[in-house]
Amino acid sequence: MISGSTSSISGRFNLVIDAQKTVVVTGIGVVSPYGIGLSCLQAGMLAGQCCLAPATEMYPGFQGTVAPVRALPALHDGHHYSRSDRLAMVAARDAVVDIAGSCSTFRESGIVMASTVAGLTEIDPEISRGPAAWYRHGGLSRAASYSVSRVAASVEEYLGLQGPGCAVSVACASGTTAVVLAANMLLDEAAPMVLAGGSDALCPFTLSGFNSLQALDADACRPFDQSRKGLNLGEGAAVLVLETLAHATRRGARIMAVLRGWAMTNDAFHPTAPQKNGIGLASCIQRSLEMAECSIEEVGYVNAHGTGTPLNDIAETHAYERAFHGRSRPIPVSSTKSYFGHCLGAAGALEAAITIMAMRAGVLFPTLRLTDPIESDQVDWLRGELRRQPLPVAMSVSAGFGGSNAALVFGSYRA
Repeated sequence: MISGSTSSISGRFNLVIDAQKTVVVTGIGVVSPYGIGLSCLQAGMLAGQCCLAPATEMYPGFQGTVAPVRALPALHDGHHYSRSDRLAMVAARDAVVDIAGSCSTFRESGIVMASTVAGLTEIDPEISRGPAAWYRHGGLSRAASYSVSRVAASVEEYLGLQGPGCAVSVACASGTTAVVLAANMLLDEAAPMVLAGGSDALCPFTLSGFNSLQALDADACRPFDQSRKGLNLGEGAAVLVLETLAHATRRGARIMAVLRGWAMTNDAFHPTAPQKNGIGLASCIQRSLEMAECSIEEVGYVNAHGTGTPLNDIAETHAYERAFHGRSRPIPVSSTKSYFGHCLGAAGALEAAITIMAMRAGVLFPTLRLTDPIESDQVDWLRGELRRQPLPVAMSVSAGFGGSNAALVFGSYRA
């Protein structure tokens, strides 16, 4: 989306851009196991703090590792909200704290929210033993929050948003896909601003599901390590405020990053397994770079999907080898899921926030517990100490069950 003139994007080249067709990030709200706010997330990750802990505290008898959010506000206002709803609402409030009262078009904003768990946390085993009694004794209000669309609707009601709203649920690529769809909405002029993100809570149903797939590591996960055994589940939410550069400039907004390119693809291969050769994800990465008019040499960091499962991590490695083939030096890659687990529908949104945070701080986060990485002469596996360097261009990549892939290319902004 490079044309016209007004300002420039930092990178190897100073690109002249069309402010009407350039999407920027002007707000980020986060709820993570570190706490509420981007500053909590940054402080925890810069300190190398791992939030993964034994699951027995939340789920007695379950031998596993999770990363819960503690002290989540209740948000009582007469409605019953699921935990995923509340995570999303708090993250959205955090994202717009400097915007809602000062922007005349805020109420017209749209929203795209991702979730895979949604209100599943509100359905308990009692419903199977006596559905009628469960509904009579308060179950109806809880069941009303079951739908994935309820997460987006809860945020709309909470903030009074009257623009277009939709929900996304394409497994673990959901959060990134929400950002892609929101960016497209802006270019279609469907709304002056769009809130995009994802929210998912820890839930015994999802823990049981991943456990039955033998996809969980009982200990803290080790993405991209030769001895990796599986993933850990976490919970959280992240919301990005997107608008065009023209709209952001008119209202004097702080521009945190430019969303230079994005793409979605599908493997069309298997319900749960990725293509081992990574061709679908590689195509997604290449398409996002083409849209960004960005060469493979310019990318300074990839925040990987990196779940820690044997199948995902090798397929993802092959995807990077394909997408960045011919690059003069290995591409730096890490998995931030090693800090607080896989947050499912929220993962892509949280990782987009982390990628922008890394760019602004000039920091490349290492993968924790990565001691024996998958062998690849084309990938620079980040491990050990933080790496500090200027980071004008970075990527966030997601992949999910059903073959869903999504990629985002972020660039720094200079007025």
